[in-house]
Amino acid sequence: MTAAANLCSRRGLLAGAGAGALLAGTRLSFAAGRYTGDTLVVVSLRGGFDGLTAFAPIGDQDYYRARPGIAVPRSRVIAGDGMFGLHPALAPLLPHWRAGRLAAVHAVGQQNANRSHFAAMEAMENAAPGSAIRSGWLDRMIGVTGAAGPLSAVSMGDARPARLMAGPANDVSMRAVDDFHLAADGKRPIAAALRAMYADQPAVLAGPARAADRALNATGRIIGGYRPANGARYPNTDLGDALRDVARLIRAGSGLVTAAVDCGDWDMHEGLGAAVQGQRMYDDLAALAAALGAFATDLGEWTMRNVTVLTVSEFGRRVAENGSRGTDHGHGNAMLLLGGGIRGGRVYTRWPGLGPDDLADGDLAVTADYRSVIGEILQRRCGVGALSEVFPGGVQPSDFGLCIAR
Repeated sequence: MTAAANLCSRRGLLAGAGAGALLAGTRLSFAAGRYTGDTLVVVSLRGGFDGLTAFAPIGDQDYYRARPGIAVPRSRVIAGDGMFGLHPALAPLLPHWRAGRLAAVHAVGQQNANRSHFAAMEAMENAAPGSAIRSGWLDRMIGVTGAAGPLSAVSMGDARPARLMAGPANDVSMRAVDDFHLAADGKRPIAAALRAMYADQPAVLAGPARAADRALNATGRIIGGYRPANGARYPNTDLGDALRDVARLIRAGSGLVTAAVDCGDWDMHEGLGAAVQGQRMYDDLAALAAALGAFATDLGEWTMRNVTVLTVSEFGRRVAENGSRGTDHGHGNAMLLLGGGIRGGRVYTRWPGLGPDDLADGDLAVTADYRSVIGEILQRRCGVGALSEVFPGGVQPSDFGLCIAR
């Protein structure tokens, strides 16, 4: 974490709970450096997302051989191309798929298999394997863009994906916009005391306190009842609350460059279930889709032209179902992409196949480095040039053509 995030964390001086938003029609202006790219929203699907269920390879008969009890039947998918089909629980996102704003990338992941939740997620958020770099890739992305606004980088929600933003760039962690404040500041003037304490200090000491103060002032101008636009209805979930506040910051013109949001638990060793309502995977996918769908509806087509959402997860699941009608930790996975600049309505992949000789130690093989997928988004939508400062080690952007260049 950055020093500013330490100062403004719920484990330190910040307290926060609940969710809220901005009065319809209100617009604010904040300094946000010279950044003119997309707002990048990273949703971490923690626990090991099962991309083989969400975007089922219905054209690969080995999929049905490996998962006789939990495979999504061809008759149940709601869209696709004959090779891949969308799980029926993703119905809230179907309009965006049809409009070309939603896509998936399959057989994607880290190059080195790691089935430990903590080690794999740490490696994914660090995204600098083989190096001594300990910052998060979102922190490095903020540094490259030069964005300097008080709310340029926000980790939103109850869980805090700190490693993504660990490093020198200023970032803010909050559980909700309406309750973003210094703990006990209502009884004691802590914010004022901090300003006085660091007023004459050098930047190296005063920087975190000043960044915290700027963020507090910025959110203080937004606090109030929020009314989602365009009839959007967010689900009453942690993800729904978090994405509503991210949308709120975007609509307020807060200078938000990137937001990180957690969504879990996807670790379904048992009871993943069939593709029907009431089953664990179905219901979790439906909640994910409802939150993302509400977010896109709230922002509307015009604002979504400048927003890209992508999902990451530490690893995928084993190809074969286990004896508990679930799946164990695997390797290759799928990423979801949503935004006005996405060339959607399709699944991008270099499909390796699911036959016994195609698997990587029983797992879906990785044919695309997740960093290269993100790299294409960063270059074409976020104005990042060479990727070496964000992803060291010679990572090249994917050549799928995932999005339209700004």
